[in-house]
Amino acid sequence: MTAFNPGVIAPRLRQKLVDWAEERRGAVAVEFALIAIPFFFIVFGLLEVCLLFIMSTVLEHAISETSREIRTGQAQEAGFTEEEFRDAVCAELFGLLDCGANLHIDVRKLDGGFGSAATDMPLDENGDFEDSGFAFDPGGANDVVAVRVFYEWTLLTPIMSGPLANMNGSKHLIQANAVFRNEPFGD
Repeated sequence: MTAFNPGVIAPRLRQKLVDWAEERRGAVAVEFALIAIPFFFIVFGLLEVCLLFIMSTVLEHAISETSREIRTGQAQEAGFTEEEFRDAVCAELFGLLDCGANLHIDVRKLDGGFGSAATDMPLDENGDFEDSGFAFDPGGANDVVAVRVFYEWTLLTPIMSGPLANMNGSKHLIQANAVFRNEPFGD
């Protein structure tokens, strides 16, 4: 029977520790694990900002196109209702935005001229949308008209894009405006 010799085990243990410390086969996996969370945080945050920019641009395009019908008097002469104007806006959204309860439209004649256009966000103190006072008044010839459209965009990555939320419930309110003087139509 051999006696236990601690002097023999210590060099073997030391060699195993040295071999383990010099092992490099899993280094890439460990390095990726260390940077994966910040990397994906940045990537998904960037995608969310890009989506917000694209949807804002699509909404601006829709307002530009549909408000032309008001500016030229076509909407007034055809007797456009608020629902018909909403349908015209929805037709210009390329199917990218839902035209349901998240889309809010305010069209009004400005008696005080261009300076009296509302620029505030219609949010209450809790961050909920408040559309009280919205109207549909496309005005007449030579009237100054403001068209404001709001869309409640639900953030796709609510935890990571929390700083983008300007509404309650991890939502961002996208706003598009057009303020113009109607052409002298109907003469």
